[in-house]
Amino acid sequence: MPVVLTASAWQAPKVDYHALAPLIVLTSVIVVMIVVDLFAGRDAKGALSSLAGIGLLGAAIPIITLAVNGADRSMFGGAFVVDHFALVMDGVFVIAGYVVVLLSTNYIAEGDYWEGEYYILVLSSVLGMMVMASARDLITIFVALELLSIPAYMLAAFRKRDVRGNEAGLKYYLMGVFASAIMLYGMSLIYGFTGSTVLVQIGHQVNHLGSSKPIVSLAILFMIIGFGFKVSAVPFHTWAPDTYEGAPTPVTAFLATASKTAGFVALMELIFVGFFGRSNVYEPLLWALAAASMTVGNLIALRQTNVVRMLAYSGIAQAGYIMAPLAVAGSSGPVGADAVRAIVTYLAIYVVMNLGAFAVVIAVARKTHSAELTSFSGLFQYAPGLAVAMLIFLASLAGIPPMAGWFAKFLIFRTLVAPGTTSGYVLAVVVGVNSVIALFYYLRVVRYMFFEAPVDGDVTPIRVPVSLTVALVLTVGVTLLWGVFPAAVTHFTDTVSFALGR
Repeated sequence: MPVVLTASAWQAPKVDYHALAPLIVLTSVIVVMIVVDLFAGRDAKGALSSLAGIGLLGAAIPIITLAVNGADRSMFGGAFVVDHFALVMDGVFVIAGYVVVLLSTNYIAEGDYWEGEYYILVLSSVLGMMVMASARDLITIFVALELLSIPAYMLAAFRKRDVRGNEAGLKYYLMGVFASAIMLYGMSLIYGFTGSTVLVQIGHQVNHLGSSKPIVSLAILFMIIGFGFKVSAVPFHTWAPDTYEGAPTPVTAFLATASKTAGFVALMELIFVGFFGRSNVYEPLLWALAAASMTVGNLIALRQTNVVRMLAYSGIAQAGYIMAPLAVAGSSGPVGADAVRAIVTYLAIYVVMNLGAFAVVIAVARKTHSAELTSFSGLFQYAPGLAVAMLIFLASLAGIPPMAGWFAKFLIFRTLVAPGTTSGYVLAVVVGVNSVIALFYYLRVVRYMFFEAPVDGDVTPIRVPVSLTVALVLTVGVTLLWGVFPAAVTHFTDTVSFALGR
């Protein structure tokens, strides 16, 4: 007998198109870019960078309207949520993507690259990051992770005729697949235990257990390991230095900022929505990862003679700083809320100051064709603006006032000492000691720029393209503004929460 579905038996899921508007805009632009790349002449393809930038700015419009509206929106049974957290992170991803497009415009056009493929991959990865910001479901998180990662693998290997570029892409891909398999196994374990993939429902079952179940602990461990790779935390960091050095520098900037931020977004969603009550499992693990990442990253960075590799190891140390609040977040609800705000604020500041540092590296390499530390010798004599900009970004990374980085580190310290626990105090000391260690290799770059003679006495000025100049002005301005007026960033980040997931 045939089964007849009536209106009462089946209803289409409710779709909030306003909430999906940023994704719809970006997807539409990607489709248009594919069509242009396929059918337009080679001269017309030069406009693809402009189209990519316009698409990212266009996606920012519905993000702003959703923020003005202020309402939290949930769809697909709680699997996709648009709240203040998602909107702030969407804004960070859009801004990061736009700055990366500015960094890439002349770099890609002047190189032996296919422009259409490049910008389509960048926007596709940003699309995955935006989905990740709203994901509250294990399947959605995994799909978002693959959507942002697969284009990143191809971008890392975009130097098709370069051996180091091929090595960068292959190493990133193999390590990424391995980490995804471990993470997916952890997700399957938690689904088998709870019977649900929605984080809110998982949280209701897992967080109220009388005692920790080994299968739950193992699942949490595997998922943290998977995303530990994405944020290049020690000991899952081995891919980062070689990949960063072998990839095109704008791609390196993209991987070191936006891609890493997406990994932290997923970690926060898992911990604060799904496993907040299991602090006895994730806190010791994250404490060890944070301390190891800070220490190993900074110590190895001391020995680097290539600025890109130095920034890679600096990024590993920065991942440790960002991860530190998660090691005490489960102490109480208020501490957890402070940890969320501290991490989101740090991520926003980290993205801006790190993109700025890579912008300077790209500008200097236009003359020196190198990222070696010696290529920065005497930079202040023939490009004082670039030298001062790099000084600002390095001071911010080191946490020196009045650059924005000081406020990011202050929030980390405040969160670590808030619970009043021994582990929190010890980790705060580790953060402080590592901040001092980092000063040594940041100041070494400053020494070369301001106190060393130019290589071969060449003081020919550097011609910086307009797009690169705009990127530098934006990142310098925001780094200074947020450092002098922290309220300019906390106005947005203080509103973030996971209220819908509790």
